[in-house]
Amino acid sequence: MASENSPLLAYRLLGDEGAAFSANGAGGPGGASARKLSTFLGVVVPTVLSMFSIVVFLRIGFVVGHAGLLQALAMLLVAYFILALTVLSVCAIATNGAVRGGGAYFMISRTLGPEVGGSIGLMFYLANVCGCAVSLLGLVEAVLDVFGADSTGSSGLQVLPQGYGWSLLYGSLLLGLVGGVCTLGAGLYARASFLTFLLVSGSLASVLVSFVAVGPRSIPLTPWPGPNGSSLPPQVGHFTGFNSSTLKANLGAGYAKDYTTGAMMTFASVFAVLFNGCTGIMAGANMSGELKDPSRAIPLGTIVAVTYTFFIYTLLFFLSSFTCDRTLLQEDYGFFRAISLWPPLVLIGIYATALSASMSSLIGASRILHALAQDDLFGVILAPAKVVSRTGNPWGAVLYSWGLVQLVLLAGKLNTLAAVVTVFYLVAYAAVDLSCLSLEWASAPNFRPTFSLFSWHTCLLGVASCLLMMFLISPGAAGGSLLLMGLLSALLTARGGPSSWGYVSQALLFHQVRKYLLRLDVRKDHVKFWRPQLLLLVGNPRGALPLLRLANQLKKGGLYVLGHVTLGDLDCLPSDPVQPQYGAWLSLVDRAQVKAFVDLTLSSSVRQGAQHLLRISGLGGMKPNTLVLGFYDDAAPQDHFLTDPAFSEAADGIQEGGSPALSSLFPPPRAPGSPRALSPQDYVATVADALKMNKNVVLARACGALPPERLSRGSGGTSPPHHVDVWPLNLLRPRGGPGYVDVCGLFLLQMATILGMVPAWHSARLRIFLCLGPREAPGAAEGRLRALLSQLRIRAEVQEVVWGEGAGSGEPEEEEEEGDFVNGRRGEAEAEALASSANALVRAQQGCSRGGGPGGPEGGDGEGGPATALTFLYLPRPPADAARYTRYLALLETLTRDLGPTLLIHGVTPVTCTDL
Repeated sequence: MASENSPLLAYRLLGDEGAAFSANGAGGPGGASARKLSTFLGVVVPTVLSMFSIVVFLRIGFVVGHAGLLQALAMLLVAYFILALTVLSVCAIATNGAVRGGGAYFMISRTLGPEVGGSIGLMFYLANVCGCAVSLLGLVEAVLDVFGADSTGSSGLQVLPQGYGWSLLYGSLLLGLVGGVCTLGAGLYARASFLTFLLVSGSLASVLVSFVAVGPRSIPLTPWPGPNGSSLPPQVGHFTGFNSSTLKANLGAGYAKDYTTGAMMTFASVFAVLFNGCTGIMAGANMSGELKDPSRAIPLGTIVAVTYTFFIYTLLFFLSSFTCDRTLLQEDYGFFRAISLWPPLVLIGIYATALSASMSSLIGASRILHALAQDDLFGVILAPAKVVSRTGNPWGAVLYSWGLVQLVLLAGKLNTLAAVVTVFYLVAYAAVDLSCLSLEWASAPNFRPTFSLFSWHTCLLGVASCLLMMFLISPGAAGGSLLLMGLLSALLTARGGPSSWGYVSQALLFHQVRKYLLRLDVRKDHVKFWRPQLLLLVGNPRGALPLLRLANQLKKGGLYVLGHVTLGDLDCLPSDPVQPQYGAWLSLVDRAQVKAFVDLTLSSSVRQGAQHLLRISGLGGMKPNTLVLGFYDDAAPQDHFLTDPAFSEAADGIQEGGSPALSSLFPPPRAPGSPRALSPQDYVATVADALKMNKNVVLARACGALPPERLSRGSGGTSPPHHVDVWPLNLLRPRGGPGYVDVCGLFLLQMATILGMVPAWHSARLRIFLCLGPREAPGAAEGRLRALLSQLRIRAEVQEVVWGEGAGSGEPEEEEEEGDFVNGRRGEAEAEALASSANALVRAQQGCSRGGGPGGPEGGDGEGGPATALTFLYLPRPPADAARYTRYLALLETLTRDLGPTLLIHGVTPVTCTDL
């Protein structure tokens, strides 16, 4: 998709030539040189002609004759009320910044985004194309009614042959004339429209004068065929002049059959005909690329045109009701010719309005198509529409549209398509109202239009009114148009592509998120609704992809933050090195398909940076409560970018679209033996800092050994069965109380249960291992744990294992405190032996599940049962003496050696509840 500059960059200072600003970048085709049209020629004239169309000459009698004056005025007020609501939205958007070519499409797409804007823009384009064809066919029919060889009228030359082929020929010739005018540019179109405007104004003036100047007369009406093919008796209509009895007779409704279709008229059908003729309010906005000052011309010209046409329609309704009886109004829709001082002038007005409406539709369609092509929303399909002349006229788009109109003309009669055209127009109007409503609700500081006669109430009412009118005019067309809009939006969403237009959805989301974050009160937290909110510290994502995805599975709808510390001192740097890195990290989140935020910081040490992130990450009630770290060992880092299909890229390191490949934005993994950014001492200190800050801690080891299907977003139902082992007892304190019921042990159970809720882990079987104490009888502890699991609604297999007999000689006189071994109150050799024994115990249970196979998650099913895919172990607190941090880390390494994927977890907050 095309890129978009900041609106401020669309202006340049003229320097010595003048102290003014030129809207160079905000123009239509060809830039500022193509902006020639004034408010009157560019907006007022095309809008007036589009809103009059052929209805003003051929449907005034139809509306007043069937609905009566009172209901006709009510219809007019309702129709113009709906249009006025949209006009207010157009004025607000047009006065909020530079408006480029494309009119309504530009306004919608730059507010609602390319997906919605492109779909509605294409529908609006098709509506203009079909509208041009409908106007041309209406003009052909109006000409043949007078000059056709088969005309039943009482006057006319009757020289033109009729038939489908002839009508197509006449329509094509007229389309060639219209297309020629539009191809030569907006200047010629404006002059032709102005000439048409003068002809229509003269014709209307003659009609208005005729109401006063012509005396009462009887008008014989053309007999129409009866139900059985026989002609009905001839009727006579009466023009009475200004007569109160005529007005009184025409006040009420008198719905009857339409003599042209034989259908019985109703309020809805008459209102639909009237509204169809008034839907040209965007004709001026479509010319935005050729206007000298579109931000001023569009609102001013549209308001003037709407006001003028409303006044003329109202005047014609009153004059017709005062002077014409209902028979004349209902049986001769073209009665203006019969009462005119010079009937040919009425014919000129009819032909001129139809011709101008077709020109307006064609040139409006070409400008919308050119804007769509420039934005590259539909690819090479619209490439020819990008071609422009040296003066900036998009003749390629005009020819493209001319060809489509010619195809539509082949359909011949388009009475049924007329309703579809109106519905498409209403979709665009509703989208404009929705755009303005979104901007108003988003409360963005930069939305400050100079036109202030609107509110979110008028916008919302405009959207509702347009949708109501759509279904009133044609329920089928309305449903089909919404379905088409959805399909086109889905197509554009799937096609994707970068865009810097600015999405109002982002502003709305910000507004709503801020509002609800303020209502998220941490003082109302309850353990029943606890969920993990993770901060994963990542050094280099190349080696951390499996852990990144595993943490995404553990979050259970909670907050997930990827944190990274860049080493440095801002005082010694020319600029902040962190800000340019956000784009790469956000791309990583998108590519890895994880639901995570990114938080980066600059610090002199990783430990200090981790403290920063633990304190400031999140907002309000959404702050991390659990720190996740990769394990600190001597294993060589792996580059998962090379093996992960989601990160496969071109060999030249350039992504589609020309942006750098993601692998080029992150450094290669650390070479074995090279210095680290974090020392073992600082690593353990970071864990201790997190516990001091009342954060839970998770240390993840060997997550790269997890099979890809365990880390996928889909279901793992087809994967072989496997176990998730939980050891809720501190294995480095073999003789203590019932450790499975303390806060940390329950935290392990909760995290393992959460992982089992993920689709990829549904097939996992949760196993909980109980270590029998020296005075514990077999079965007693298991019974208590099963009762607890039942209360916690956790389904798991419980196994008792013998552990602790060899920890000391004889029966101990007193139980060790939690930190006896890690704090050094026991000998180093004894602590190391205990860690090795615990490691052997865990591996032995894994080996049992695999029939005695080797340790690790890939040991196979074997005869002994499913493999252990992941192990949860109790993480002891770090020692109080910082000098023993290195020994503590060595014990953890011994404890978890060759266990395969392992999570060492220490929980400090209650996370389970047995209450409802």
